[in-house]
Amino acid sequence: MTLLYFIIAISLLVVIHEFGHFWVARRCGVQVLRFSVGFGKPFWSFTDKHGTEFAVAPIPLGGYVKMLDEREAPVPEHLLDQAFNRKSPWARIAIASAGPIANFIFALLAYWLLFVSGTSGFVPVVGTVADDSVAAVAGVRSGDEIVAVNDHETTTWQEVSWQLVGFLGEDADIRMTLKSADGTQRSTRLQLNNWLTDQEVPDPLAGLGIEPRRLDIPAVVGEVQPGGAAAAAGIQPGDHVVAINGSAVADWYDWVEHVRAAPGKALQLTLKRNDALLDMTLTPGSKTLDDGSVIGFVGAGVVAPEIPSDWVRTSHAGVVQGLLLSVNKTIDLVVFTLDSLWKMLLGDVSVKNLSGPITIAKVAGDSASGGLEAFIGFLALLSISLGVLNLLPVPMLDGGHILFYLVEVIRGRPLPERVQIIAVQFGLFLLLSLMLVAFYNDISRL
Repeated sequence: MTLLYFIIAISLLVVIHEFGHFWVARRCGVQVLRFSVGFGKPFWSFTDKHGTEFAVAPIPLGGYVKMLDEREAPVPEHLLDQAFNRKSPWARIAIASAGPIANFIFALLAYWLLFVSGTSGFVPVVGTVADDSVAAVAGVRSGDEIVAVNDHETTTWQEVSWQLVGFLGEDADIRMTLKSADGTQRSTRLQLNNWLTDQEVPDPLAGLGIEPRRLDIPAVVGEVQPGGAAAAAGIQPGDHVVAINGSAVADWYDWVEHVRAAPGKALQLTLKRNDALLDMTLTPGSKTLDDGSVIGFVGAGVVAPEIPSDWVRTSHAGVVQGLLLSVNKTIDLVVFTLDSLWKMLLGDVSVKNLSGPITIAKVAGDSASGGLEAFIGFLALLSISLGVLNLLPVPMLDGGHILFYLVEVIRGRPLPERVQIIAVQFGLFLLLSLMLVAFYNDISRL
């Protein structure tokens, strides 16, 4: 299913991107020879009345629009006026920029749909604050609701994280507005220094020492995976874990912590099953995390708790308000993407945050499992990333072509062919280097 959702996401965004090039090229009078989704030899295609071949190829990592161009093949005399290279620089700029613009338009419409249909999230109430953390020093307390960050209203934990993530790698003074359990509001300031610069997967909340409030979940087993340590020990759904090694188990979180801390170590359990107490021995398996640490796991799932209605906040926007919110959201994400890339260049944010197809596939599957709202939000975010990256002034990308055409406008003639070839070779080297880093990061996370 992860692979399926990855193919759906990439194929959809490629079609949108390439359709932008295709649509503007047709309006500029350029003959489009092929519109391909995927790379390699097409396994399905058809040709329309304009002579354009629409194809689907087996490698779903991109796509392309091939246009009539004298630089690639001889063009018949009667078709010269439809050749891409014969069009004005401004027409070529419009065609090159149309793909990224199509990605931004898709993101804008996706966010508009989400805002109008309604978005929901957990109310940002603090559960615990780590001792001597940034939040503790600032006076953040358990039970506080985070009302605003730097005067930006935060109605859900997603909005809190979004406001914080822009400070990664910075020295900053964040103003946070809090509402106590009795309803009184106060402001505090959080001091950040090179915040989470060296973190491979930075967590803004954990970086402040804040943990969201958690539901009280009893240590009752909801499901047991066949072949796991829990099944081997004889644990059954409905069992209530009362004690481990003679120590009482407070709740599900306590039970999980005991298991995680004991990879390969025998645990003496006391369970309650049908009002009877049972003793058994459980030996958790071992799992290695991304950071190299080893934890225990047993293959037991929790009974899904019922979430109180006042823990969730849902908002619906009108048609016009939703459009304004989606425009602001799209602009914010474009700025954030550019800012993150700049911070990586400066070393303020680790390059380990770069991700490739494997991570994209994993996130696609995770977001799809979270429901339609989460998957559409993922598509919008990925579409913006695709648009921004393609507009970077790097040869081989749309932004590199646009740069060439702008130079042609200024000079009154194209750059020398040798200069363009060298620039393209440099761009190819840069892109391959980034791809290698992204693949390495992907594989190291497996």
